[in-house]
Amino acid sequence: MKRVEEMKDKLERLKPVLRERFSVKTIGVFGSYIRGEEREDSDLDILVEFEEDAELSLLDFIGLENYLSEELGVKVDLVEKNTLKPRIGKRILEEVEYL
Repeated sequence: MKRVEEMKDKLERLKPVLRERFSVKTIGVFGSYIRGEEREDSDLDILVEFEEDAELSLLDFIGLENYLSEELGVKVDLVEKNTLKPRIGKRILEEVEYL
């Protein structure tokens, strides 16, 4: 099982590529990995915010999700910060750990 610190370290190293290739402004981890409740089949929940001038298509977003899954060796569930619904968004924003 991948530990959260290992995931965060890998994400930290990927930040320059994420900025350049995908216009990622901020990135953070939330969910079961942060709460210490991850299981062998858990996905890694990642919250991203893109640069204001980023012009990403749905295919680009899926490409980023797949890229992160491949690099981290675990299925990634990518959530865009500006699409959070109020109720669930509040909980996510309270537990997210930004890198």
